[in-house]
Amino acid sequence: MLTHVHPKLPMRDKAATRDYYIRQLGFEEVGDIAVAGYLMLRKDYIELHFFAFPTLDPTQNYGMVYIRVQDIDAWYDSLTQAGVLIHPNGPLEEKHWGQKEFSLLDPDNNLLTFGAPV
Repeated sequence: MLTHVHPKLPMRDKAATRDYYIRQLGFEEVGDIAVAGYLMLRKDYIELHFFAFPTLDPTQNYGMVYIRVQDIDAWYDSLTQAGVLIHPNGPLEEKHWGQKEFSLLDPDNNLLTFGAPV
Protein backbone atom coordinates (compact mmCIF):
# COMPACT_ATOMS: atom_id res chain seq x y z
CA MET A 1 0.00 0.00 0.00
CA LEU A 2 1.39 3.41 -0.97
CA THR A 3 0.88 6.14 1.61
CA HIS A 4 3.01 9.20 0.79
CA VAL A 5 5.27 10.69 -1.82
CA HIS A 6 8.12 13.10 -1.11
CA PRO A 7 9.49 14.58 -4.34
CA LYS A 8 13.24 15.18 -4.44
CA LEU A 9 14.28 18.35 -6.25
CA PRO A 10 17.72 19.80 -6.97
CA MET A 11 19.08 22.84 -5.14
CA ARG A 12 22.24 24.87 -5.71
CA ASP A 13 22.30 26.66 -2.36
CA LYS A 14 20.70 25.12 0.71
CA ALA A 15 20.36 28.46 2.55
CA ALA A 16 18.62 30.12 -0.41
CA THR A 17 16.26 27.17 -0.85
CA ARG A 18 15.45 27.05 2.86
CA ASP A 19 14.86 30.81 2.92
CA TYR A 20 12.51 30.77 -0.08
CA TYR A 21 10.35 27.89 1.13
CA ILE A 22 10.23 28.92 4.79
CA ARG A 23 9.99 32.71 4.52
CA GLN A 24 7.96 33.01 1.34
CA LEU A 25 5.86 29.84 1.23
CA GLY A 26 5.49 29.07 4.94
CA PHE A 27 7.16 25.65 5.02
CA GLU A 28 9.03 24.33 8.05
CA GLU A 29 12.19 22.29 8.17
CA VAL A 30 11.72 18.60 8.99
CA GLY A 31 14.05 16.76 11.33
CA ASP A 32 16.69 17.99 13.70
CA ILE A 33 19.77 16.54 12.02
CA ALA A 34 21.60 18.94 9.73
CA VAL A 35 22.85 17.18 6.61
CA ALA A 36 25.05 19.38 4.43
CA GLY A 37 23.70 18.29 1.05
CA TYR A 38 20.08 17.54 1.88
CA LEU A 39 17.02 19.50 3.00
CA MET A 40 13.55 18.30 4.02
CA LEU A 41 10.65 20.75 4.25
CA ARG A 42 6.99 20.33 5.15
CA LYS A 43 3.80 22.35 4.91
CA ASP A 44 0.49 20.89 6.02
CA TYR A 45 0.36 17.36 4.55
CA ILE A 46 3.13 17.59 1.97
CA GLU A 47 6.87 17.18 2.24
CA LEU A 48 9.50 18.25 -0.30
CA HIS A 49 13.08 17.01 -0.22
CA PHE A 50 16.04 18.75 -1.85
CA PHE A 51 19.46 17.39 -2.77
CA ALA A 52 22.60 19.43 -3.35
CA PHE A 53 23.40 20.06 -7.00
CA PRO A 54 25.81 23.04 -6.86
CA THR A 55 26.60 22.93 -10.60
CA LEU A 56 22.94 22.94 -11.64
CA ASP A 57 22.19 25.28 -14.53
CA PRO A 58 18.73 26.62 -13.62
CA THR A 59 17.91 27.19 -17.28
CA GLN A 60 18.35 23.45 -17.81
CA ASN A 61 16.40 22.33 -14.73
CA TYR A 62 13.17 20.49 -15.40
CA GLY A 63 12.29 19.67 -11.78
CA MET A 64 8.52 19.85 -11.31
CA VAL A 65 5.95 18.97 -8.69
CA TYR A 66 2.14 19.25 -8.72
CA ILE A 67 0.57 20.05 -5.35
CA ARG A 68 -3.15 19.72 -4.66
CA VAL A 69 -4.67 22.56 -2.62
CA GLN A 70 -8.02 22.69 -0.79
CA ASP A 71 -8.66 26.45 -1.06
CA ILE A 72 -6.60 27.54 -4.02
CA ASP A 73 -8.02 31.06 -4.15
CA ALA A 74 -7.00 31.76 -0.54
CA TRP A 75 -3.54 30.20 -1.08
CA TYR A 76 -3.00 32.25 -4.23
CA ASP A 77 -4.17 35.46 -2.53
CA SER A 78 -1.90 34.88 0.48
CA LEU A 79 1.13 34.41 -1.78
CA THR A 80 0.45 37.39 -4.02
CA GLN A 81 -0.25 39.63 -0.99
CA ALA A 82 3.09 38.51 0.46
CA GLY A 83 4.83 39.50 -2.78
CA VAL A 84 5.70 35.98 -3.93
CA LEU A 85 6.39 36.00 -7.66
CA ILE A 86 3.96 33.94 -9.72
CA HIS A 87 5.32 32.25 -12.85
CA PRO A 88 4.73 34.65 -15.78
CA ASN A 89 2.97 31.86 -17.72
CA GLY A 90 1.20 30.46 -14.67
CA PRO A 91 -1.32 32.86 -13.14
CA LEU A 92 -4.35 31.45 -11.35
CA GLU A 93 -6.85 30.26 -13.93
CA GLU A 94 -9.32 27.53 -14.70
CA LYS A 95 -7.93 24.96 -17.11
CA HIS A 96 -9.97 23.04 -19.65
CA TRP A 97 -9.09 19.77 -17.87
CA GLY A 98 -11.19 20.78 -14.85
CA GLN A 99 -8.50 22.17 -12.56
CA LYS A 100 -7.86 25.66 -11.24
CA GLU A 101 -4.10 26.17 -11.16
CA PHE A 102 -1.14 28.52 -10.82
CA SER A 103 2.62 28.02 -10.83
CA LEU A 104 5.78 29.32 -9.16
CA LEU A 105 9.47 28.90 -9.89
CA ASP A 106 11.76 28.44 -6.91
CA PRO A 107 15.34 29.82 -6.86
CA ASP A 108 16.56 26.83 -8.88
CA ASN A 109 13.75 26.92 -11.47
CA ASN A 110 11.91 23.97 -9.97
CA LEU A 111 8.34 24.42 -11.16
CA LEU A 112 5.69 24.23 -8.43
CA THR A 113 2.17 23.97 -9.78
CA PHE A 114 -0.73 24.22 -7.34
CA GLY A 115 -4.13 22.93 -8.35
CA ALA A 116 -7.66 22.20 -7.18
CA PRO A 117 -10.71 20.77 -8.91
CA VAL A 118 -13.05 23.37 -10.39
